[in-house]
Amino acid sequence: MGCTFTPSATGGTGPNGGGNAAGSGPPITAGTGGGSGGSPGPTAGTPCQGLECQQSTCTAANCTQPACPGGAITTLTGKVYDPAGRVPLYNVDVYIPNAPLADFQDGPSCDSCTNRTSGNPVVHTVTDASGSFTLGDRGADVPAGTNIPLVFQIGKWRRQITIPTVQACMPTALTDPNQTRLPRDQTEGHIPKMALTTGESDALECLLRKVGISDSEFTPETGNGRINFYAGGGGTSSYDPSLNGGAAFTPVHPWWDSLDNLKKYDIILHSCEGSYGVFDQNSQPMSDKSQAARQALQDFADMGGRVFASHWHVYWFEQGTPAFQSIATFNHRSGLPNPYDAMIDQSTPETQALAQWMVNVGGSTTPGVVTIRQNASARTVDSVAGGNVSQSWINASTLTPPSVLYLSATTPIPGGACGRVVFSDLHVSAGSGTTGTDIPDMPFPTGCVTTDLSPQEKVLEFMLFDIASCVIKVG
Repeated sequence: MGCTFTPSATGGTGPNGGGNAAGSGPPITAGTGGGSGGSPGPTAGTPCQGLECQQSTCTAANCTQPACPGGAITTLTGKVYDPAGRVPLYNVDVYIPNAPLADFQDGPSCDSCTNRTSGNPVVHTVTDASGSFTLGDRGADVPAGTNIPLVFQIGKWRRQITIPTVQACMPTALTDPNQTRLPRDQTEGHIPKMALTTGESDALECLLRKVGISDSEFTPETGNGRINFYAGGGGTSSYDPSLNGGAAFTPVHPWWDSLDNLKKYDIILHSCEGSYGVFDQNSQPMSDKSQAARQALQDFADMGGRVFASHWHVYWFEQGTPAFQSIATFNHRSGLPNPYDAMIDQSTPETQALAQWMVNVGGSTTPGVVTIRQNASARTVDSVAGGNVSQSWINASTLTPPSVLYLSATTPIPGGACGRVVFSDLHVSAGSGTTGTDIPDMPFPTGCVTTDLSPQEKVLEFMLFDIASCVIKVG
């Protein structure tokens, strides 16, 4: 008698729909886009279970799918896209589960890259730098039949779909971006819980909208949306009346002083506020970011939280806790020429993937070169600590002296592999309010004027999904 499989009814929808609990098979080499992994399958004499029985590579006595003739295999191919269905994504897990998916819990968590999926996958791969995947190989091919579940996941982003028919012993190509994209809202899957603080000189809130997150997911923290806004210096402080009734954002003060407030989120995004802070009578920097707030941010990251800080939020690091201060050598210098061709530091597999991905998505015409266009800019980092502390991603290496424009560190610092912090001097917009730019001080989403992603915004989109993924120790 054939085996049966009943997928979870919701496919991981709802506030906690999604999962990354233990239960995946052997670790997959990130970014290969080929090859497969999953549950090791039944040993000799052990009955197959569920979708294992529908694999042509099944060798158990009760297999329902015969071996393919002539060495053929059953495969699925396609590309995984952002929620908008426009930009293909790197390093997304693609797998077929053989059990219901585990729920996510909101808040910081240490996500192991060796056990980052749930549902006991029978076959598993990851997307390459073009966003492409090939699921299935001669060791473990794709189960054939009807209503085959398929999951796309990166960190706590997750969507499960159903493939109506997979033909045995041949490739099935998925070509509709709307089918193979990440979720736009909670009815389609799981989205990480994010807090975004607004600012005068950046419009990160518009980036989230451009990558395809539905307006229904932007709510006050008292609402059910996955993205909550907090009013930072000079940034937008309310919704447009057409969204959430024009509700005001909660001010960042004293919200970010409390670790308990931060712990409600998976990711915290800080939009540039347009200034570093104020200076005392001895020309020493002061800020409205209290010592309690700076300690809370490090504690959040050490617990597995993810932090992105734009431009003048360098204060969290330069004047932050000793651990955060150690990630780089800080030095405020004159701004970048406009435009400026920055260089991607291709010294690691991750940064090499960024360089290739940028070419693939039209963000670079020359591999490793990103053209930065912004009216208000500064160089705040001379160099990274390197080693097991921090990593450089993008540099202004042709200037004298050179600067680092985009860096990351895993936490706890040094040598940790639990949370992650990213600092970038790249803006989503210059905040000038000129025609064709997003306007950070207008009610959301009225100020989100542009719809296409600039090259630097594509870098930040790469960051947005990369920062959500499991953490690999630096160095």
